[in-house]
Amino acid sequence: MTEIRVCCVVGARPNFIKMASLLHEMSKRPSVWKPILVHTGQHYSPEMSQAFFDDLELPHPDEYLGVGGGSHAQQTADIMRGIEPVLMKYSPRLLLVVGDVNSTMAAALVASKLGIPIAHVEAGLRSFDRRMPEELNRLVTDALSSYLFTTEVSGVENLRREGVDPSRVFFVGNTMIDTLLRFKERAARSDAMERFGLQPRGYVLATLHRPSNVDDPSQLRELMSALGAIAVRMPLLLPLHPRTAQRLSPEWLERNGVQIVPPQSYLDFLHLMSHARLLVTDSGGIQEETTVLGVPCLTMRDNTERPATITQGTNRLVGSDPARVLQAAIEILEQPFPRNPPRPDLWDGRAGERILDALERNLSA
Repeated sequence: MTEIRVCCVVGARPNFIKMASLLHEMSKRPSVWKPILVHTGQHYSPEMSQAFFDDLELPHPDEYLGVGGGSHAQQTADIMRGIEPVLMKYSPRLLLVVGDVNSTMAAALVASKLGIPIAHVEAGLRSFDRRMPEELNRLVTDALSSYLFTTEVSGVENLRREGVDPSRVFFVGNTMIDTLLRFKERAARSDAMERFGLQPRGYVLATLHRPSNVDDPSQLRELMSALGAIAVRMPLLLPLHPRTAQRLSPEWLERNGVQIVPPQSYLDFLHLMSHARLLVTDSGGIQEETTVLGVPCLTMRDNTERPATITQGTNRLVGSDPARVLQAAIEILEQPFPRNPPRPDLWDGRAGERILDALERNLSA
């Protein structure tokens, strides 16, 4: 087969995890795949960027756009301006994007206008809530993509309802889970629990970063109070996302019993997730990771684009009402730790392999 030059775009924490599987699989096929790795800089703090490259054994980016923060419009525009000359410089045969962040949509828009085919990994997921920026990114990216790779059956069904040609849709599994399974043993050697004075199954791990939860000061205060009430019953560790840190008043860093720490590396956070008694989160990817790890997860949202984590996993939607969050946490902490549920179909560590196989077949036709 002739060489496939592919531009691979990453920009935020979930991108790194999902793309790591694909780049690892490409490294096994060097005569076919020639990846150009572009880091947009959407997550720009060292803890949430360079550490993930190190932990996940990602190669040094071929191009770094250095976009940084800003509003959604500013960030999207900066990524589009930055990536257009990169795509024109390398003339890739394919653009490969993952997930639903601004980097994914912005790169897809530019590639589409340049006539470059797009492969979207994690296609078809829908929350059906267009107030979520990620939902708009999913819809636009899927509409522009030539190859749509889904992580769960719901993604296939959503794309069928939207009229997508079934020949462009591939149910392949979850590259985020590929990476988790690949690095789980190494993460087991982390000393994160020891550093934070925690015991296995003796703590709650929380994350909080979605705009709907942290941008409104009163909503953020109420959710932090709920986390503090949980911490009265069991130690609670909160690695603080930069977005949330900007919105918390200084006194919150020293009260309510919540142990607030900086963002953690991938391996340390995987270690902490694996041994937690409970996850309380508003993250999408953590819903999937806890499903495979068998750790109960409470998601502080009213909807999820990942329904398999509820029907086949350990995830439960509890919304953003602090009283409901607290009550659900108490219920779980009073129950025995659950046995591992079965994994969703094809969450077996081979999604990256299936994606490259499908692309090779289609690009050689």
